[in-house]
Amino acid sequence: MIRSAQNIHSFLFVLLGMILSGLIYVGYTSTWEKYRGQNECLKTEGYLGITKITTLVSTNMQQDVNLYSPQGLFYKQPIVVGTGGIVTLTPWLAPIVWEGTFDPQLIDSIYKQQNITIATTVFALGKYTQFLKTFLESAEQQYFVGFRVSYYIFTDKPEDVPVVKLGTERYLTVLKVPSSNRWQEITLRRMEKLEKLIESQLANEADYVFSLDVDTKFYGHWGAESLGRLVGVIHPGYYQTPREQFPYERRPKSQAFIPSAEGDYYYGGAVIGGFVKDVLQLAKTCRKQLDADAAISIEAVWQEESHLNKYFIYNKPSKVLSPEYLWQDFKAKTKEVKVIRFSQVNKNYAAVRPNP
Repeated sequence: MIRSAQNIHSFLFVLLGMILSGLIYVGYTSTWEKYRGQNECLKTEGYLGITKITTLVSTNMQQDVNLYSPQGLFYKQPIVVGTGGIVTLTPWLAPIVWEGTFDPQLIDSIYKQQNITIATTVFALGKYTQFLKTFLESAEQQYFVGFRVSYYIFTDKPEDVPVVKLGTERYLTVLKVPSSNRWQEITLRRMEKLEKLIESQLANEADYVFSLDVDTKFYGHWGAESLGRLVGVIHPGYYQTPREQFPYERRPKSQAFIPSAEGDYYYGGAVIGGFVKDVLQLAKTCRKQLDADAAISIEAVWQEESHLNKYFIYNKPSKVLSPEYLWQDFKAKTKEVKVIRFSQVNKNYAAVRPNP
């Protein structure tokens, strides 16, 4: 009897392993969302109750896709580059995307069949409109080429938005927002604007959304390999830095506070992405925390980026982009970064910002 029970347990363990393996890929697609709640992610002919088991497991997996981590949990800092070279998996088993870890032609062709829409928000206020032309022209050459992409440009100067030739099924919408005499205030309000846009429009129009900095340029392929439920990018300035030295918000009274012994990576605020509903939750949470800080007259050290890093510690990204997806033009390539895909351009901050 014990041996029979062990055999059944082993059978079920192997079966569930196969099911989960099959679901891992589906979990990173918009198709997963389209079948959510229908209990039909997997269908098999029933034998020994297999159909019921697969339905149950698939339903539970769909409902439990968020990777929450408790606060105060102590563990070793994850590394991005080790003695054997680049690291391609986080400790919570999310892929870290580097050159050589995917076939761009294969993965793009798989996702193109799903007829997805990628919304992309960009904030260009004041003199930052000068970066729009380079951003958009380079995006049309490298960013989700062959996919349906909708750009949403937030600006206080709609007349300065350049006319750029867009490819087939590529669209651009200009959204007027108030000006500000502080660049910090512009940064602080981005989560609020993103939240409202998703709720009012994107929830019914897009499968994925990325929020990207405008003072950037695409230099290499950026495609479906970047898609996931919740996506963050590792900041190029801190990918080999001890977390105690990360520029996290260290004041306990701020909602963005992170203790020195906690943290995984330092994520750049220039790239946020994922399923529309997951980015909405991120934006809403960060906006509420920003409002709570403002109510006691405190501003996190790096504004929304500080709150983003707090969010990602306890709401783990399902996919992490390597520094290839957020470089800086003034930095030389390192031996780990073989391809620069997206980079912040050189600029004189004093000349483009409304205040020091």
